[in-house]
Amino acid sequence: MGETLREFPLIRYIIWGGPVMVPIIACSIIAFAVAVERFFMLRRAKIDTRKFMAVMRAVLKQNRTSEAIRLCDRTPSPIARILKAGILKHGRTRAEIREAIEDAGRLEIPRLERYLGVLATVASVSLLFGLLGTVQGMILAFEQIQVKAGAYTPSDLAQGIGNALITTAAGLIVAIPTLIAYNYFVARVEGMILDMEISSSELVEMLTESEKQHEV
Repeated sequence: MGETLREFPLIRYIIWGGPVMVPIIACSIIAFAVAVERFFMLRRAKIDTRKFMAVMRAVLKQNRTSEAIRLCDRTPSPIARILKAGILKHGRTRAEIREAIEDAGRLEIPRLERYLGVLATVASVSLLFGLLGTVQGMILAFEQIQVKAGAYTPSDLAQGIGNALITTAAGLIVAIPTLIAYNYFVARVEGMILDMEISSSELVEMLTESEKQHEV
């Protein structure tokens, strides 16, 4: 069974790469799991902000705060949860409404940014493991040169050089897509945070505007 597995090119390269391939493979598994989790989480959290705010404006214009709260409860998005915190302060001062929204935002933003640091770390660490494998391979090659005392052949150096090249390539193969995924998710989170800030400012204006009209 073991000899059969060795016939597969991927398995052969992993074995040839040496012990450093183990943490590199672990990094690839972690990066893949985090990327999949973040993709579906951010996809669920994304909503049509313009449409949502248009409905919210129409409801609050008629002073139907209970319906606005129910609308936020039915919308599984950080924007909806932040706006709900502001709506619950309806009738309070502008400063109190904004403070409630900011407090809710401080809870939601870490949820959006969760595990992104893991992706950044994996991208860096996998490169370092690849470099470690390169050094390991070169040490093996120089050991062969020393043992053979100048009578070495290219085949004597093949293992060490192959080890160096395979681990370097493996580190890059893991690091490059992980870094791309990290930058992609960071851009999406920043876009959602910007939407949250714009929507929050609009809500404050809606609530204070409706309050003024109510007083008049």
